[in-house]
Amino acid sequence: MNIAELARSGSGLSYAAARRAYDAYLGTWYTITSRYPLGTNVYDREWDALLVLDACRVDALRAVAPEYDFLDADRIERTVSVGSHSFEWLAKTFTGDRRREVADTAYLTANTHAQMLFVDGDVPPYEREVPGRPAWDAVDAADFGRLDMVWRDGHDDDLGNVPPRRVTDRLVDVSRSEEHDRVIAHFMQPHAPYLAGALAEDRDPTPLERSPLDAFARGDADRETVWELYLDNLRLVLDEVALALENLDAETVAITADHGEAIGEWGDVDHREAFLHPVVKTVPWIETSATDEGTYEPETTGAPADDGGDVDVEKRLRDLGYV
Repeated sequence: MNIAELARSGSGLSYAAARRAYDAYLGTWYTITSRYPLGTNVYDREWDALLVLDACRVDALRAVAPEYDFLDADRIERTVSVGSHSFEWLAKTFTGDRRREVADTAYLTANTHAQMLFVDGDVPPYEREVPGRPAWDAVDAADFGRLDMVWRDGHDDDLGNVPPRRVTDRLVDVSRSEEHDRVIAHFMQPHAPYLAGALAEDRDPTPLERSPLDAFARGDADRETVWELYLDNLRLVLDEVALALENLDAETVAITADHGEAIGEWGDVDHREAFLHPVVKTVPWIETSATDEGTYEPETTGAPADDGGDVDVEKRLRDLGYV
């Protein structure tokens, strides 16, 4: 058991020692990397539309690439993300020195951590105080050209996540109706819970689909089963990417992830902050283009860009396995 696992689930002296060690590590990590991030900021690359697939692994995207015309396994790059957890990625991507680019960006997100950082003013680490002196300089909601919290009205309580079509709808609608230099659509798939089977069969997710990595860690599911469910969840969101690419105009569309996902490599599962595991810290990057052929008319809710009223953020995060 590693230090992070002991800190989260241990007991007695081993738990206390592990928590102190892990907190000291996080404090040191963020003291350094809040100033000097390790990885490539997406704003250092050229793109008009950025499609973020939460927790997408490089090898997984390459594995399903032959099924999609807009993907080519040989062109899928491996790049180092600035974060290994969504909260960390957000805080290190949308920074004060990027304020000019952020002002020209519409960020449409199904990820609840955006609320914590840009509206509530919280900063990493997630729900804990650690020693050290991080120097966070994240932007806030008002700095974006548009900040659209899709998760606020797009979250499906029965599914425990935001179905990818909700993000596609917002992406197509905003791209057609507003002028922004850049647009980012942050989908929550292939991150668990795995929704592909539930949506295809019009049912609620099974316990395994809701918490696949926990089941694998307990020995209640084998890796092959979890891997196939993960790939199906990736296909679910890639089908939405295919739809989006023929319903928006963008010369350069980049497809990437905020972080990857460990599924048993080195005896580890999941993803967490300050995690240098290569399948978590490295993410895919591939570029294509999009032309609006008008094949889809999005469903719109008319929800405000950054003020969705009272929402239970903790419950949303619990559905995703964070609380």
